[in-house]
Amino acid sequence: MRLFKFLSILLSLCCGYAVCKECTNIPTELSSHTVRYELLTSNNDTRKQEMFSHYHMTPTDDSTWSNLLPRKILKVEDEHKWSMMYRKLKSSDLFNQQEGFLKEVSLQDVRLDPGSKHGRAQQTNLKYLLMLDVDSLVWSFRKTAGLPTPGEPYKGWEDPNCELRGHFVGHYMSASAQMWASTNNRILQKKMSAVVSALSECQNKMGTGYLSAFPSEQFDRFEAIKPVWAPYYTIHKILAGLLDQHTLANNKQALNMAIWMVEYFYNRVQNVMAKYSIERHWLSLNEETGGMNDVLYRLYTVTKNPKHLFLAHLFDKPCFLGVLAMKADDISGYHANTHIPVVVGSQMRYEITGESLYKEIGTFFMDIVNSSHAYPTGGTSVDEFWRDPKRLASTLKTENEESCTTYNMLKVSRHLFRWTKEMAYADYYERALTNGVLSIQRGTEPGVMIYMLPHGRGVSKGRSYHSWGTQFETFWCCYGTGIESFSKLGDSIYFEEAGNVPGLYVIQHISSLLNWKSGNILLKQKVEPAVSWDSHLRVTFTILSKKKGPDVASTLHLRIPFWTHSSGAKAVLNGQDLSLPPPGNFLSIPPRNWSPGDKLTLELPMGLRTETIKDDRPEYASLQAIFYGPYLLAGLTSGDWDIKKGSSLSFSNWITPIPAAYHSHLISLSQQLTNSKTVVLTNSNFSITMDELPMTGTDSSIDATFRIILKDTAPSEFSKPEEIIGKSVMLEPFDFPGMVLTHQGIGKGLTIAESVDENSIFRFVSGLDGNGETISLESASQKGCFVHGSSNIRLKCKSGSSDSEFNKAASFTLRDGISKYHPISFVAKGMKRNFLLAPLLSLMDESYTVFFNIQP
Repeated sequence: MRLFKFLSILLSLCCGYAVCKECTNIPTELSSHTVRYELLTSNNDTRKQEMFSHYHMTPTDDSTWSNLLPRKILKVEDEHKWSMMYRKLKSSDLFNQQEGFLKEVSLQDVRLDPGSKHGRAQQTNLKYLLMLDVDSLVWSFRKTAGLPTPGEPYKGWEDPNCELRGHFVGHYMSASAQMWASTNNRILQKKMSAVVSALSECQNKMGTGYLSAFPSEQFDRFEAIKPVWAPYYTIHKILAGLLDQHTLANNKQALNMAIWMVEYFYNRVQNVMAKYSIERHWLSLNEETGGMNDVLYRLYTVTKNPKHLFLAHLFDKPCFLGVLAMKADDISGYHANTHIPVVVGSQMRYEITGESLYKEIGTFFMDIVNSSHAYPTGGTSVDEFWRDPKRLASTLKTENEESCTTYNMLKVSRHLFRWTKEMAYADYYERALTNGVLSIQRGTEPGVMIYMLPHGRGVSKGRSYHSWGTQFETFWCCYGTGIESFSKLGDSIYFEEAGNVPGLYVIQHISSLLNWKSGNILLKQKVEPAVSWDSHLRVTFTILSKKKGPDVASTLHLRIPFWTHSSGAKAVLNGQDLSLPPPGNFLSIPPRNWSPGDKLTLELPMGLRTETIKDDRPEYASLQAIFYGPYLLAGLTSGDWDIKKGSSLSFSNWITPIPAAYHSHLISLSQQLTNSKTVVLTNSNFSITMDELPMTGTDSSIDATFRIILKDTAPSEFSKPEEIIGKSVMLEPFDFPGMVLTHQGIGKGLTIAESVDENSIFRFVSGLDGNGETISLESASQKGCFVHGSSNIRLKCKSGSSDSEFNKAASFTLRDGISKYHPISFVAKGMKRNFLLAPLLSLMDESYTVFFNIQP
């Protein structure tokens, strides 16, 4: 024990020499996964040589811990604090196991409602996991082991020539184990077991414990400080996958494989320190190593092998954690997803050893990211890096919020909530899960996800450097974390508190079923889908059954989120009103013996609010994001973002909900050409044309969708478009609320106008072609003149009843709108135009902005 204490202190004291690219805030471009992949797959040898010449920028004098003093700490007295930090470590009880943390509820005990948005996202991901082929996944592992390689290897970052190959396979093992625990899908169980068995064959063939999709020569280069792409990053993913297969799917073989792997790498690291020095090992850690410390601490909780604990310490990164320990916001310039997993690992160190320093590190890190570096989704990073604190207005573009960072920040917040029960961490989890994670899937298309989540003006998820990935040719890092995120959507809804009277904390309002073993009950949580026209979130908790055995009294703690307000909030237990705490607290139900049929309902008002961008320059104080409850609303726009709300404090003066009745009033007007091609009436930059039938979820589908407005008639007076034949109507473009389609005179084209006049009113009549299933649009101001769908849309007057060509061109098929209003949709009044607002999570390829320039 004394030896391990000494070694732990030694690790912290000897880290200074390793200050280089990621610990000097002068990173090379190679820290970016995107740049690294593009460079390694290019044929530009000159560029490669120039880039790799700056591979490790070794300092000449930063060789002691004292020289790691963060540059932003300028006070002399802070130098004393810096040197005293490790004296405290020496005197602390490093192995005092912490108690009182909330306990995770197992994924096996939670089932999502398949009809909920979370359930649909989970099922979409399950389909993708089942689509992936075992032989293709393990192809490069078999190649490296010298085994036969049936099938074809995958492409992208799993290509046999990509140095990061194998990382996605590790993620797949984790995701499939999580999905198995969440769904009990038998087909997936067989597939994931086959992956583990195939990898075991590879490990046994090599015979050393080594297991990877690339040869160990990459670690020779890593240890020699030569260019190589993050081999330990991949090893972390493989180890984590094997450990998850054991802990979630009870695969003992996977655990033995992980232990053998760790023995191999323990010896490698020992050899480096024996041949060179511990400083040489620290120096090598400037290449990304993923969450090696985290997975090794997790492994130690299973094995209790002190080697695993010691090796975990060796993968802590003191030159980064030390900055956080001094509580300096000095993370600007660091590659975000290289370092967030290091913080997660340090949190595991605190849970295992009780070293309070690492609790403070995690707490401070979360504080500075949220206060200075986070977007309204809860995500962070631009071009994969952190930039200057509170300067986010200068970062808005397409390459914001690497998806991996959101995945890992959720881990940070999860640890903090379990330790503290502080509502802020539960609120963050909801924010990042709802707006950061759920936004990266393209609808219900299996295996289509994004790398970055754009935050600029007029951006699109489908128009960025990476755009949407593909099922079998991408396999980015964010695909790996993506399949995990959607496999474990049930893991942070419920937490339990041990004790004589067990307690259950419900921190996410997600429709689900919980088998709460400690409480001896089966609990159903049903959340009614949120809508804009009814500003309440309604949640019902029902005790479905009670397990046999002695009565168990238990407590429920239900989260009352910060975004609600007390006025209009209600909680009712079995018909009896309960007193609610202020928002941002838990509603705690006193201990009781629950019975089948017990029902508790929450009715929480959902309001609109704005949040100012994290930028302390006064000229950017007007840049604000708009929320409805937990949902970040994006405006459908190609670049406009100016809003003038006036002096009123009431949101209702400048933001109004889309009524429920409007959802049935959306139409598209199409025609069938002689070549069987379908074209639709389209708003093409305020000029009306006939364009090809578009895919849903695109700007083109928005341009081809209009809302019917009945002249002098209440919207509720018709429920479907067919009911308006013979009535006077106006057509409002889907994404330009308040504007209308209008003609410019006989023989002239149609356009979009800001105000209604006689030329914007049309009468829907039965189609002139006599089809019976078509309609025609007659001008109210020019009787006998119709919208004519020739190659150039214009208003044209009918000359005779027998003009079949005219009749056909003036007849349209009336179909449901290609684009649809999301149930949460609003209209915001802009300076030059109005904006249709919808949750960011609902968008696919549409152009949007998440910040508005809101002026008083």
